Amino acid sequence: MRRRSEFQVWKFLFLPALVLCGVLALFTAVGNLQDGQSTEARKQLENSLRRAAVTCYTTEGAYPPTLEELQRRYGIQIDSERFAVFYEIFADNQMPEITVVPLQ
Repeated sequence: MRRRSEFQVWKFLFLPALVLCGVLALFTAVGNLQDGQSTEARKQLENSLRRAAVTCYTTEGAYPPTLEELQRRYGIQIDSERFAVFYEIFADNQMPEITVVPLQ
């Protein structure tokens, strides 16, 4: 009889702990997935901006003077709620410094 009551006590202690560990693992996995998606979106935006700048240079002989010009001419869309973009140009014939920073 005593063995059975000990088993029930252990069952009530370990089952909730096991469920809690499972839930925590699930939340961690979802968080890691979202971080990975955000990193990939940032890389894609940065690559798109660089490709558009190079395309502008090859067709017009100069890099776009501003980020707004690059967006207007080449249809680049930036989600300003998710990313901050820094576009620094030194000269018409030098590749601009393009940095994309996640805001969240």
